[in-house]
Amino acid sequence: MNFKTAVKTCFSKYVTFSGRASRPEYWWFFLFGILGSVIAGILDGVLFGAATVQTEVTDTSVSATAVSTGPIASIFSLAILLPQLSVGWRRMHDTGRSGLYLFYPLLVMIGIGIFLALFGGIGAAESGAVAGPVAIITVLAIIVLAVSPLIVLWWLTRPSQSGQNEYGPNPHEVSQ
Repeated sequence: MNFKTAVKTCFSKYVTFSGRASRPEYWWFFLFGILGSVIAGILDGVLFGAATVQTEVTDTSVSATAVSTGPIASIFSLAILLPQLSVGWRRMHDTGRSGLYLFYPLLVMIGIGIFLALFGGIGAAESGAVAGPVAIITVLAIIVLAVSPLIVLWWLTRPSQSGQNEYGPNPHEVSQ
């Protein structure tokens, strides 16, 4: 599968969350999203003016704020959101996993938030007042949160499961 075919396939399966997507299909569409975002950002800068960047320097810190006034990059990102989710979902199916595994980092974040809300509160965690087992569990959960996107990336790079699995036939073995 080449770049053009992958983009056509992903847009023709705009909200198709069933079936399987091969590695090239996923990664070519991923590249399309990155290139499209860069081009849309450049168009925003050309058509609507350069983004405003404000920098504030104090004795102890430096902060920067970037504000974009152009809508093209936002519209592009919104237009490819569902196809990107659906191709990721189908890619997980291709490796023999449920598409829900794509949301693993989000589920970890929600779990940490709920845990902190129930045991000690988020304000206590920010002020350092969380102690004992709650602090240990929180640190371990944050480590899992840091590793979880890497696990999802690992799953997305795995080869296709050979033959038919519960999500359909192998895309490499099906004639297109």
